[in-house]
Amino acid sequence: QMQLVESGGGLVQPGGSLRLSCAAPGFTLDYYAIGWFRRAPGKEREGVGCISSRGGPTELADSVKGRFRISRDNAKNTVDLQMNSLKLEDTAVYYCAAGAYCTLWYGSYDYWGQGTQVTVSS
Repeated sequence: QMQLVESGGGLVQPGGSLRLSCAAPGFTLDYYAIGWFRRAPGKEREGVGCISSRGGPTELADSVKGRFRISRDNAKNTVDLQMNSLKLEDTAVYYCAAGAYCTLWYGSYDYWGQGTQVTVSS
C-alpha cells in the first residue's frame, strides 16, 4: 500500500518561504494526482492545491493563488509545494494525498501522508 511522506515543514516568519515535498517510496508519483491539504487548529481541513497525473494541470485554492505553486520533480519522484509570502493564517499541518483526479475535495483521495507542521510566526 502506498505510503506518502511529507517533508520540509518548519517555523518561518511572515513573508518568508518554505518548500514542502511529498514522496512515496516504491511508487511512481507521476501516475497519480497529488493534492495538498492543510488543517489549522480548530478549523476544517482545507484543500490547498493539486496537480494532475502525467503532466496535467494544477489547481490552487483562492487563498493561496499567487503565493503557492505545485510542481513535480520526476527525477526525485516528488511533488513539491512552494509556499511564498507566507502569512500567519497559513499556519497548519500540511498533508499530501494521492488519487485519480486533481480536486480540492479531500474525499477524492485514496492515500494520505502523516502531515508536516508549518508555523508562520514572528
